[in-house]
Amino acid sequence: MRTIKVPGKNNKHRVLVYALSTCAWCKRTKKVLIDNDVEYEYVDVDLCSEEERKTISNDILSRGGRLSYPTILIDDRIMITGFHEDKIKEVLAI
Repeated sequence: MRTIKVPGKNNKHRVLVYALSTCAWCKRTKKVLIDNDVEYEYVDVDLCSEEERKTISNDILSRGGRLSYPTILIDDRIMITGFHEDKIKEVLAI
């Protein structure tokens, strides 16, 4: 699975966003990260191969999440499902 890295000066946390390329909430999540200069990586799941989508689904479900987008993984241990700007800012201390 190929991730796209978005550079930022705030790189205290490893942030991975599972998104859909056409999802307005996913775009808003990315904008919050960009506006706060957070370095992050993302995958537009709908543009992935079937095999990659299965791998992503398994990753989310194995962590106790649900298949809803955006899904944000912070430091490989905190999962935020859906667009929750306050929670994102709280966890990232931004």
